[in-house]
Amino acid sequence: MRFSEGSLGRFFVCRLNYESDLLDSIGRFVDEKGVKVAVFFVLGAVKKARFSFYDQKEKKYLEDEIDEPMEVLSCIGNIAKMKGETIVHGHIVLSDRKGKSYGGHLRNGTIVFSAELFIMELKGTVLEREYDEVTGLNLFKL
Repeated sequence: MRFSEGSLGRFFVCRLNYESDLLDSIGRFVDEKGVKVAVFFVLGAVKKARFSFYDQKEKKYLEDEIDEPMEVLSCIGNIAKMKGETIVHGHIVLSDRKGKSYGGHLRNGTIVFSAELFIMELKGTVLEREYDEVTGLNLFKL
């Protein structure tokens, strides 16, 4: 196991704009505030959603889209850097009106109906992603 230790920095509570892109909104906010490392969670609802599942055998993402209103049951993730660029890595679990759940890796195209975003900045640690040959993923370089 590899690890890095840090401490909590700033804490942000945001209400995202109606019909904004959930993933883009998180990325723009952390860039505007100069947040380099953080964890986040979101509560709310979306008008439509895009997410993906990582096929471990094929080492590629399989994308899915639901073009109907959904409740955000859980959306958690982290903020890191890769080659100087901000990387927002989030997972989302959604529910339709009958309670059926869907989820996966949060993608652009998930459109906000209402969303409350909580961001906890981490200080004293650096999270840089790099390509991992074994998994085919961009993982933390620790």
